[in-house]
Amino acid sequence: MRGALASLILAGLAVAACDRSQDSGAEDSQVVVASTSESELPAWLSPTDGTDPARWLAGREAGHPLPAGSEPVRAMQDALAEARTGFIEDPRMIANRTAQLGQMLAEIGKTERYALLLTGFSTVAARRGRHKSLYGEMCQHYFNTRARGVDHAAALALLADRFAPRTGEGDAP
Repeated sequence: MRGALASLILAGLAVAACDRSQDSGAEDSQVVVASTSESELPAWLSPTDGTDPARWLAGREAGHPLPAGSEPVRAMQDALAEARTGFIEDPRMIANRTAQLGQMLAEIGKTERYALLLTGFSTVAARRGRHKSLYGEMCQHYFNTRARGVDHAAALALLADRFAPRTGEGDAP
């Protein structure tokens, strides 16, 4: 199964390479299987993307790619690492959902810092103890609450109530 998937991915990359413009001269003879762009950010992180989710998310927020060791990237790495402990989704999916939520909030005039969203949601998820939460579900509830005019702190408090462990769900012995 894994070999078939790898063959399918390589075939797709080969087909995509065939669609490239022929006016780039000698560079056409070189085939690039996968790369991480230093000059542009993909719209979304795909499952096979080699881009660091923290660097991508920090760059999306800044509006341009950022150097790997920059402070915004390190802060986003910390926020994503914290989020990873409380949610089922992987860092790539968490980064995609955060960017999506950020866009949705901006469209209704409620721009939020991505790291602030991540740490706020992580705090809510941590209250569940060993039971991990669904990040996408929390994003949707947060957006709906903010769209009703509730501020950030109050929206997190409502999420904490909504996602609080039920009786018998906590870590108590």
